[in-house]
Amino acid sequence: MTDANVALLIRMEAQSGKESDVEEFLRSALPLAEDEPDTTTWFALRMGESTFGIFDTFPDESGREAHLSGEIAGALEENADELLAEPPQIEEVEVLEAKLP
Repeated sequence: MTDANVALLIRMEAQSGKESDVEEFLRSALPLAEDEPDTTTWFALRMGESTFGIFDTFPDESGREAHLSGEIAGALEENADELLAEPPQIEEVEVLEAKLP
């Protein structure tokens, strides 16, 4: 067991012309992730011109569930219609191995 046993992989497609707004939203979410005691790692990603993502890890299912009902998820849900071309694709994944600092 590590501090990163379960994870979320979230993929988002920005509305045309909203790419910089999605990037700004993701950058502004870092302090919220830092305040979550059960979020082991949190990465905001840009995977293409208009494709963004979040990858974050947790020690257990309760940490993942706390994150899914936390401030970042709430802010994303609140802003999704304005920023995203479609609902975010959220995948719950299992971490097989991890190298952590």
